[in-house]
Amino acid sequence: MLQNGYLHAVAAAAGCALAKPTPDVDGIDWIATHASKEHTVDPVADVWLQLKATAQWAPTDLTGKPGFSFVLKNKHLTKLNMSPATKVRLLVVMIVPPDVADWVEATEDYFALRHACYWANLEGTAPTGQTQTTVSVPTQNVFDDRGLCDIMSKIGAGVTPK
Repeated sequence: MLQNGYLHAVAAAAGCALAKPTPDVDGIDWIATHASKEHTVDPVADVWLQLKATAQWAPTDLTGKPGFSFVLKNKHLTKLNMSPATKVRLLVVMIVPPDVADWVEATEDYFALRHACYWANLEGTAPTGQTQTTVSVPTQNVFDDRGLCDIMSKIGAGVTPK
């Protein structure tokens, strides 16, 4: 629920619409859509999102890029790793504090969700384990309103965000 609230706030700030596939479409939790005359290939860009959360975060150097490792069940990976893909599918991982009491802070001046979300495009990523695979999530890929706008601009221009 926390991650859904975060996603709704980010989508609203980015000017995107959200749709929840019903029934579930290949493990996709949400589809974000953005329409713009600035998009050069298709005026309506959409991205399929699978949401996950973890309280474990150990920043590492992943092939020269700062990030963290996330263990994903292979049944979820196979829904995100299609290559070539006609739809952009992204894994969005929220890092949360280990103590639920620290997830939200509200004052008279602001309402804060702790921590943030990061995204990874797993297109072409092969499973490495029998039931699960450790994937890399770059911390440069912050999933916020600016990040979502950048993702949508790329999709609208016919470029797959990486």
